[in-house]
Amino acid sequence: MTKTINDYLNDPDLVNEPQVIREVHAIRLMIRDETKGMTVSERTAYYHEKSTAAFDRLGITPKYIETHNFTTATGSSS
Repeated sequence: MTKTINDYLNDPDLVNEPQVIREVHAIRLMIRDETKGMTVSERTAYYHEKSTAAFDRLGITPKYIETHNFTTATGSSS
């Protein structure tokens, strides 16, 4: 059975928390359960898909920045 956000909001561990905190915790628990066992690339795709859907719903066009090569602790770039 897939849990809904209401299932998480009514979790006995969360019901005594303030509403805003309950919502944040419920969302974090839901995302944790949805991404459990995913590889890094699968989680990246999951977050990309969810964020793109949210941008579309809100009518937002994100402005992406260029990616950069960062220097590792050994001084070589990745």
